[in-house]
Parts: sequence; structure tokens; C-alpha cells
Amino acid sequence: MAVSLNILIVALSLIAFSPLCLSSKAYGTGGYLFPQFYDHSCPKAQEIVQSIVAKAFAHDPRMPASLLRLHFHDCFVKGCDASILLDNSGTIISEKRSNPNRNSARGFEVIEEIKHALEQECPETVSCADILALAARDSTVITGGPSWEVPLGRRDARGASLSGSNNDIPAPNNTFQTILTKFKRQGLNLVDLVSLSGSHTIGNSRCTSFRQRLYNQSGNGKPDLTLNQYYASVLRKQCPRSGGDQNLFFLDLVTPFKFDNHYFKNLIMYKGLLSSDEVLFTKNRESKELVELYAENQEAFFEQFAKSMVKMGNISPLTGARGEIRRICRRVNHAAY
Repeated sequence: MAVSLNILIVALSLIAFSPLCLSSKAYGTGGYLFPQFYDHSCPKAQEIVQSIVAKAFAHDPRMPASLLRLHFHDCFVKGCDASILLDNSGTIISEKRSNPNRNSARGFEVIEEIKHALEQECPETVSCADILALAARDSTVITGGPSWEVPLGRRDARGASLSGSNNDIPAPNNTFQTILTKFKRQGLNLVDLVSLSGSHTIGNSRCTSFRQRLYNQSGNGKPDLTLNQYYASVLRKQCPRSGGDQNLFFLDLVTPFKFDNHYFKNLIMYKGLLSSDEVLFTKNRESKELVELYAENQEAFFEQFAKSMVKMGNISPLTGARGEIRRICRRVNHAAY
């Protein structure tokens, strides 16, 4: 009888903790996501994503930062649902035309290449939203950053939100409090804000995103004095008062293609390129202490970055019967949607 009872207890525990039996609220504010989601339906999914990200990186060293940014800009608008990938259509106004994305968001062709390969391997199985999450992790790893298990099982949106993209994504000239408020709206806290901002250890920014710091930070015709003035003089040579909007500058001038903690060291030296970066060191005591910690201890930064990426990746995912698995990431499966 004792053996039978033990078997019953084990069976009940397996049922209780089976992902399929958990409610849609069991994990964060969205559905239940778990790393093994494709282990049986598409066992080579993660290998395929990793391979194509590596190929893209070999061809274009900027691509990992671009893919990482796509995941951020997707999750901050309606949740992590691949809405950022949708083109304009009869019923959809694309987020690609929003202020944060226009002439800036890139890497869409890499996501489509991954999707095409996955459709060949396991048709209508792996969502574009999950591709974005995996590509962001692989982009971090390939540039020297931390790895983490990506919870999977997201589905794709059938719509986009241009207004959400314009209003919900933190802007380079937002105040510290505005940025923190935008993070808190997504269920992310100040620790998440500082650690996730560390993704700016790779990538570039356009002149138009920081020009006001060089010439007219507060509307009084004076530069931002929290920017190292020698560094500012160097920047002015390629970022004039007018023109050159699309000229590119490294977000981390020391190790621009390596995912490390130099971003935080730069902030301490007042060499954060964007105002939204430097305010983490100058406008809040708690965030300043975190900047100092991560500048001193790369391992602490890596550990928290991985945790915060998992947390961000679980912002309001579509699961169960909601959304769809797009066959092509830039458009919904049926025009009627």
C-alpha cells in the first residue's frame, strides 16, 4: 500500500507541475514559458538560431547589438509578441516607422532568414517572438556576454502599435524618472533598468540621438556638462549642429564590439554617449551605486543582466490560443486579421 501511495503522490506531483496544466497566469503577467518548449516539436530550433546569428555576426559585427535591440523594442510595446516585425498592411500600421525605430531598427532580414530555416525544419512551430528572444541571447553570448536559458512558448501578435512604440520605448533624451516610469510600467524595476542599459556595451547610436547634449541640453544653448568635455569636442567633429543625423558613434568607445562592463566604467568617467545612459550615474543614488558595482564587478553585471533579460522576455507573452505562429515574420498569416 505504501508503494502504491508513493506512486500516486509522484504522479500527482508530475501533473501539478506539468507546464500544460498550469494556468496562463502561472508565470509572470503572461503565459507559462519554459526553455524546453520545442524539445520535441523542433529539437534543432535553438541550434538553427545560434548558427544563423553567428553567420550574421561574421558578416556584420554590428548585427548582435541590432538583434538585441529588436527584442527590447518588441517587448516594450504590447509585450514580447513580435509586433515590431510586422510591415504595413491594410489593417496594420507598422512599428518600424515609429520614432525609436525609423532609420534605426535593423536586423529584420536575419530574423526572416532564421524563420525561413525553421519553417523548413519544422513548419508553423517556432514563433517569431521566440526567435527574437533566442537571437538576443545568442547575440549577447557571441560578443562575450553571459548566457541564460530562454523561456519559450510565445506566440505572435496579429497587430502592431505605432503609438505604443512612440510612447513606451525609453528615448535617449528622457529624464531618469521618465525612463524608470517606462520600465516600471512593464513590471521592471530600477535594478533591471541599470543592468539592461548595460546592453549599450555594444552597438552604435546616431548623431541625432545625442546632438542636444553637445549644443543645447537644457534649451539654453549650452552643452550638457555631465558629458566629458574633451569627449564632447571629439563628438562635435562628426556630429555638427545640423546635418549628419545618421552618422554613427560607438555607444562604448573602449570595447565597442565586446559585451563587457566598460559601459559602466564609461559612465563613471562621464563618457556615456546618450543622456539616458549618463543619468544612471548622475541623477539617482541607488542607480549610481549599481553603476559603480557593475563597473567594479563584471560578474555581478552579467548575472543580473541574464536575470533581467529573462524577466523582460516574459512581458505579456501571447500563449495558448492567443495570437498565431506566423509563417513569415513580417506579415500575419491571413489578411483578414
